[in-house]
Amino acid sequence: MSFQSHFITCAGLEIHYTEWGYADAPVVVAWHGLARTGRDMDELAEHLAPNYRVICPDSIGRGLSQWSQRPEYEYCLAFYARIAAQLFDQLGIGQAHWVGTSMGGAIGTVCASGLFEPTMPKRILSLTLNDNAPSLAPPAIERIRQYAGNPPAFDTVLELEAFFRQVYKPYGWVSDAQWRRLTETSTRRLPDGRVAPHYDPAMVQQFSSHPSDYEIWHHYDALQVPVLCLHGVESDLVLDETIEAMRHRGPGLAGRLQVMEVPGCGHAPALNVPAQLEPVAAFIAACSPKLL
Repeated sequence: MSFQSHFITCAGLEIHYTEWGYADAPVVVAWHGLARTGRDMDELAEHLAPNYRVICPDSIGRGLSQWSQRPEYEYCLAFYARIAAQLFDQLGIGQAHWVGTSMGGAIGTVCASGLFEPTMPKRILSLTLNDNAPSLAPPAIERIRQYAGNPPAFDTVLELEAFFRQVYKPYGWVSDAQWRRLTETSTRRLPDGRVAPHYDPAMVQQFSSHPSDYEIWHHYDALQVPVLCLHGVESDLVLDETIEAMRHRGPGLAGRLQVMEVPGCGHAPALNVPAQLEPVAAFIAACSPKLL
């Protein structure tokens, strides 16, 4: 199934998103990771599209969405949540399931908690966290910050693809065609003719201007929705002890948390193979309102 590409304005900035499925179907919002784009969700969206309307945004400063002119204020979870709330408003989304990889999971968590956007908890039916947790390992954050804040430039797209294959090796198995699509949807041409990853390097100011932005236990503890956490077994960002703590707080304590360990992956599973896609689809289906 093919998708449509759209642009709208949220919180004063132009947002690009792809839309899959049928306009009158139940909605899934699929949000990408820190230095990525909504096109990372293509396999998930295609898998869900026969039964759902799937919305895959590019965060501001990523992909085809507008870059912030106030990076120290707008590259942060509170502003991303504002964009998400306005996205729901403008697209007429009453309720939706949320699937988020890494940063996208954190955005979903702070939306579903309602501590930033009070209208959002009643609008999120379920939350899937793809290798995201309420606390992240500082060494891994620093690793990500270093490569994301200093994106390399290459003479050729094939050289950039080789870079992506190396830095995103923890995604697990990715086909050659998928690597090529990831590269083509993640490339921007610089004024000097070289190519670089398609995002605003200033987005890493989140870590300096908002150093505790990803310490979100208070948001996690406030969640009232079912949560599925996909945990890359080899992840250096989401540690085993953090997963264990999640089991004893918030949704975990209330019996609303499921954890799925994903072998052969670090940070983060690519959501591109049946062993990952089918459990996510089953979780969403189980959390969907039943029609009488």
